[in-house]
Amino acid sequence: MPADTVQPLGSSHMMKTTKRGRPFLKDTLDLFATLIVSLELTSNKQFFRTFHNSFTTDDAARNLASLKFSQSNRGPDPREPSRIVTTTTTTTFSMTREMAKAMCQQFMDARLIENAADPGSNLFKDRGVYVLTPKGLHVLERFMSKNGINGDHLAPVFASQPICMKLLHLERRSVDDEIIVSHSVITALFRRFVGRKPNYPPESIEAMDVFQKYHERSKGIALMDVSERPMGSKSYVPHKSCFAAVTALEWLCDFTSVIGREEAAEMAAQFVRFGLIQLVSDKRKNNDSAIIFTVRGAAGGGNSSVAAIGEFRCTAKAIYKVTEEGCRLARWDGPDGMRGSPNASASNVAGTRSSDDHGIDPVAAEANASSEAKLHRRISMTEKLNQSYDADKKGNQKESNTDRLKYIIEEPQLRSLFRDFLRSNFCEENLSFYLDVLDFKRKFNITSSAIAAAPVRPGRGTTPGQVAMERHHEALIQKAFEIYNTYLAPSSQNELNIDHGLRNELSGYLSDVITNLTGKSFQGRVEAEQANAFNATQLQTMIKLYERIQMHVFRLMATDSVPKFIKTPRFLALRIKLDSEDDGPLADFPLVPSSTASPSVPPGLSDEEVGGAYVTVSQRAAAQERAERAAAAASS
Repeated sequence: MPADTVQPLGSSHMMKTTKRGRPFLKDTLDLFATLIVSLELTSNKQFFRTFHNSFTTDDAARNLASLKFSQSNRGPDPREPSRIVTTTTTTTFSMTREMAKAMCQQFMDARLIENAADPGSNLFKDRGVYVLTPKGLHVLERFMSKNGINGDHLAPVFASQPICMKLLHLERRSVDDEIIVSHSVITALFRRFVGRKPNYPPESIEAMDVFQKYHERSKGIALMDVSERPMGSKSYVPHKSCFAAVTALEWLCDFTSVIGREEAAEMAAQFVRFGLIQLVSDKRKNNDSAIIFTVRGAAGGGNSSVAAIGEFRCTAKAIYKVTEEGCRLARWDGPDGMRGSPNASASNVAGTRSSDDHGIDPVAAEANASSEAKLHRRISMTEKLNQSYDADKKGNQKESNTDRLKYIIEEPQLRSLFRDFLRSNFCEENLSFYLDVLDFKRKFNITSSAIAAAPVRPGRGTTPGQVAMERHHEALIQKAFEIYNTYLAPSSQNELNIDHGLRNELSGYLSDVITNLTGKSFQGRVEAEQANAFNATQLQTMIKLYERIQMHVFRLMATDSVPKFIKTPRFLALRIKLDSEDDGPLADFPLVPSSTASPSVPPGLSDEEVGGAYVTVSQRAAAQERAERAAAAASS
């Protein structure tokens, strides 16, 4: 049996910079995540206070001075498909202390890190202590997942801080990294900005813990009612749904892919141009500095609210309010059933499936030939689970149950409920096996590491990436045979009920390999010393056999378990609950799992550069929310 080979590759990559002098967004996010993975986040003191899971300016500068990122990918050899080739690419970042500080300033501008002692500060200081923001944790989780990085040392960080659940990404031009502005993109961004209903903070917000406060803030920009006296008038005029200009900039930086207050101000100026917000007052004094951002574009015809120019005042005293047009576009006054309706905008709408933490790819729908940018609406959970939905579309009940099962697996709440149902019917092992194989396949294909170390001289031997791959390979072998011994070995703890021919084919393959490797006959179970002799090519063959068994198990669940599950009272109750919660402001965007890289052609976009928006979902944040709900239910 041919063994796998390792092909180390060298690469050089110059960071692209925009006309404003900042690196492109993707480079900024990748370098940030690489730095954090390489750091040992510890407790640091400043101003007589201790900040846990933090790092100092010196820590960041030292690691950025010589930072290595190694990535190893497995795949078939183009010249000999039966052989698995491991390609290891090592990228080295090297910069001076001043350059490292400038890069960290970019991380602060993007709201990936913040000053632990002074969160309101926007400057990266020479002797500071820094922590990750909820947005930074979301970006870090996504980077680790898509690159196969073992982040055990970062587990305390994720467990102890809020994580941005859903991050809205705005598509950018490849040539200059500017956000591609269109009517549908501004519509999508504005709906996320104002939320599904006006977000007036509750009176008890000061008594909330940090997780609860962040959850309230994530619903949309915090609103207030103000009364202003127009010049020359003695009476006050009340204004509803108002917000401070500075608060708006901070919100956009924290919950979207917008980088820095300057870019956030441009998006806010677009809100003004589109007639969605308007200035209420700006009580700054004459000697106070005033930064006004102006954007220009084509004015709308007829009764359109779109103007040719939009201005946004970035001052501490500026107050804006949501206009009637903004309320209409936000669908605040419409019934729940209208929240998912595309009728309030000129965007081209098509269905797409959300994705889960195991990497089921989002499906881009057919694009309209309109010059307007494409905006895709996620088919609601309740629509997908409605017993007549797929049957009406396809006229095939088997296909309906198959698609329904995919969506049950994708949605954490439904997956948990489905697991409980399978457990009560003594077949939970079917779902467990399916998910374990998905995870195993993802880990087999890619692994990465990031370290801060002195440069390795040519000819010195094994690279950090190769060392990481060797350790990773040992863990993969253990996982592969843990799956076998748990689900497939005779009389195993959770033995699957699978086709007899499939079981014999897997058993026959293992018998041949183990006999050839060790000279001993196969006894039905794989011992540790036997497993360690397997190479990557043999593991790949096992994965293919596992995939066939996985498909068999999936069909079994779709045809036997799903029809019974969707009739259970607990499922019907959850569906009613989700019907009221679904199709919020995020229903207008394709959902991309945090484990997935940004698509080369984003969801819903063609090769021509037209703008769009999509959301990535943090599975760790979803798990946090489920744990909080369970704790609240237990205490009540």
